[in-house]
Amino acid sequence: MGSYKQYSKEDRKLMATWSLDCADRVLLLFGSVSPKDDRPQRALEIGRDWVRTEVFSMPVIRKASLDAHAAAKDVEDNNVACFAAHAAGQAVATAHVAQHAYGSSWYALKAIASANPLEAEEKVSQEFEWQSQALPQHLRQEIMGRIIIDNSNSKIRISIQKGDGF
Repeated sequence: MGSYKQYSKEDRKLMATWSLDCADRVLLLFGSVSPKDDRPQRALEIGRDWVRTEVFSMPVIRKASLDAHAAAKDVEDNNVACFAAHAAGQAVATAHVAQHAYGSSWYALKAIASANPLEAEEKVSQEFEWQSQALPQHLRQEIMGRIIIDNSNSKIRISIQKGDGF
């Protein structure tokens, strides 16, 4: 098994900001199902605090991520809300390991596909394009090249290609 690629501090912050934005774009899908549960929103706030201040506290980051994932588990009977909460959990975890940014993108795309089953291909394509354009150009191919959207079957499949540096 290979080791994670190491990113510069600046690239890690760029990836974190991007992943937080990806999760934020689907957060309402969670809130519409569980409006009183602020754990995914709180995870995004903690992630943005890290980007802004560069103050890293592993216990705080871990708790925020685990809380968002617990919120996802609490709504696991609703794929849309579950995926949206997982996106937030992955986004805040980017402060610890940059590759969690991929998970935020992946879960956000899965939330959009689940929320729009009749227009999944179009909506996922639009979101993928937004995600791609929102990334700094020097990170775009490396990150978006690992997000695989398969339209070959009747149901859209979204996956992450792992390998060297991941």
